[in-house]
Amino acid sequence: MTLHTEHKDARSADPRIAEIEELGPWFHNIHLPDNLQTMPNHIYGDFPARKWHRISPHLPGNLHGWTALDVGCNAGFYSIELARRGAAVTGIDVDPHYLAQARWAAKQCGMEDRVEFRQMQVYDLARTEEQYDLVLFLGVLYHLRYPMLGLDIVSQRVGKLMVFQTLTMPGMEVCTQTDGLDVDHRMRMQEEGWPKMAFIEHSLASDPTNWWAPNHACVEAMLRAAGMQVMGQLGHEIYLAAHAPYNPSCVSTWNRAELLAATGQSKEHEEVQ
Repeated sequence: MTLHTEHKDARSADPRIAEIEELGPWFHNIHLPDNLQTMPNHIYGDFPARKWHRISPHLPGNLHGWTALDVGCNAGFYSIELARRGAAVTGIDVDPHYLAQARWAAKQCGMEDRVEFRQMQVYDLARTEEQYDLVLFLGVLYHLRYPMLGLDIVSQRVGKLMVFQTLTMPGMEVCTQTDGLDVDHRMRMQEEGWPKMAFIEHSLASDPTNWWAPNHACVEAMLRAAGMQVMGQLGHEIYLAAHAPYNPSCVSTWNRAELLAATGQSKEHEEVQ
């Protein structure tokens, strides 16, 4: 059943039905005022509300005075929910189609004054100085050609908390002794729980942008390497993280030159010196 068929009797009474269809296809099912939904027959059920129900109890109910960044905001579901709690939200995405949906949905929900949507790549954040109290980095990492670079950049934008989610390989095992490995003992890398990430050469689920699938141990290790500490796991593949004050990322200390080079800022940095 299409959205058109489901709501055809209401079309004359509510012009938003036609607007939803014109803005389609949708990936976020956003609940608009008066119980209208943008994707009521979503293949994943009420998505992403069901994921939000895992996350929302672990975030402050009152976000007035907070700034928030929604990386890969899609049609703006999470941005709108954070704005409803009082945050000043910036949502970024590379797809103008999703951003058009997000701006429309925010306006319908009366949140357009609390959310700004920008067309940006994750890597573009390296050229900003903005810090955000709360960063949502959900469902993006495995789409990045350069995942550790993306995580390093996003982590530097975090002021207080980051909620992180990514597609993973099955398994929750964690090897705790991975430091000091000798080059002749690399067989240990094949042990269950060794941090590793599968590379997807062609496509996964018919999506050519699905590049990576880290295991659970790798997610935690990558977050630590980005200067974060895992505060808790909020659900399957969902992590709450904050800066680790005694374990800063190497790209903010001794290896900063590599980050600057990778983001095309080496010359600019030299000119400032």
